[in-house]
Amino acid sequence: MKLNLGASFLAGIILLSAGLVKTLSAQQGISNLDRDRAESMLRTIRDEVKKHYYDASYHGIDLDGRYEEYQNRIKEAKSLDAAFTAIAAYLEPLHDSHTYFLPPSRPARFDYGFRMQMIGDLPYIVEVRPGSDAATKLHPGDQILKLGRFAVNRKDYSDLNYFIYQLAPQGGIALDLSDPAGKERHEEVKTKFIVGKRMLDLTLMNGGIDIFNIIQQEEAAVHLLRQRQAEQDGTMIWKLPEFDLSDHDVDQMMDKARKHSTLILDLRGNPGGRVPTLERMVGDVMPRDVTISTRVSRKPEKPQIAKTRGKDAFIGKLIVLVDSGSASAAELFARTIQLEHRGTVVGDRTAGAVMESLFYPEHMGQDIEVFYGIAITDATLIMADGKSLEGEGVTPDVTVLPTGADLAAGLDPALAKAAELAGIKLDAAAAGKLFPFEWAPL
Repeated sequence: MKLNLGASFLAGIILLSAGLVKTLSAQQGISNLDRDRAESMLRTIRDEVKKHYYDASYHGIDLDGRYEEYQNRIKEAKSLDAAFTAIAAYLEPLHDSHTYFLPPSRPARFDYGFRMQMIGDLPYIVEVRPGSDAATKLHPGDQILKLGRFAVNRKDYSDLNYFIYQLAPQGGIALDLSDPAGKERHEEVKTKFIVGKRMLDLTLMNGGIDIFNIIQQEEAAVHLLRQRQAEQDGTMIWKLPEFDLSDHDVDQMMDKARKHSTLILDLRGNPGGRVPTLERMVGDVMPRDVTISTRVSRKPEKPQIAKTRGKDAFIGKLIVLVDSGSASAAELFARTIQLEHRGTVVGDRTAGAVMESLFYPEHMGQDIEVFYGIAITDATLIMADGKSLEGEGVTPDVTVLPTGADLAAGLDPALAKAAELAGIKLDAAAAGKLFPFEWAPL
């Protein structure tokens, strides 16, 4: 999740909120208790960043001076969303994708009914939830010209997602669109709200209903993040949603891959994950030990080394699929494959969100507790070529960008191209049906 709420973006958010997009709490104001809590969150975040951030000089930023400024912004905030945005903006000068504020969860879950994605330098609607308000107004393949009054671009895209999904969920979203034929239109999409409880009973006094509901939600999330695979004509296609596997799980999948001449590893939309999973993944496709990156932190520099599995490593043809949603560990894997000349990277330029961070859960209160957190970068990562991927991303060896018409028709030209490089027949239509998108249950 990238956080870089610069002045131009914040100005755009002001305009966006002034248009036909309204936040959930815009009309609710902010209580004195919530304001005090927000000030306490800001103070804790300042102290944690000063203690743990990898650059002890904080890139020359005066954290204490900014604290006073943003403390005043919280005092002047007209809503809880505005207070949370001030806390997030406090961290803006660090320009760090892995240092960000995670506000308390809200009692109401929400769903916009659509997913958008940067493809190349253009934003598109890529999925629409059946039965939603968006389903009657939006279509995959629609190019987003404006969201509210804000022109969506690649530089600010992750910030915009962070704003509407974490800081200030919107009651509705206005979009200016262009369909694949070039016809422009304006749509206003209503957000679906699923009202929950403001307080959860985790003591089992209510029969464990709240705990049961939490477990159900977790199980649904695990299902959506499961690995998927397909096999065709000596090629294994492995869809990996996250780097969250144990060494045993990685080895098990690679043992399957070794039975094939080619592995297509689909890392599109993969946000990264665990460092040990990355190291095992690299070691499982390399004939020798490889340095993935060098960690630069407050401690002495330390190389990140992936140890080969030797004779048990997969040594066949390797093709890696990436897109603008591929981040962190997914980018490190793809770039290592390029630098080691181990395979071919296909798709779109990656997110450029490549640091190493730790998440610090925080809470306040006694009988009633409020939980929030902050992710803090503890190391920047320098690749074997002496460069960082932060803000740059990985440029594929073979760039394949689906068009609006491809999205509308459910085609997957990037996977089809990977199949062509693997020497198998899989057209874009068949590729688009291989790993269909699944919506989380509401």
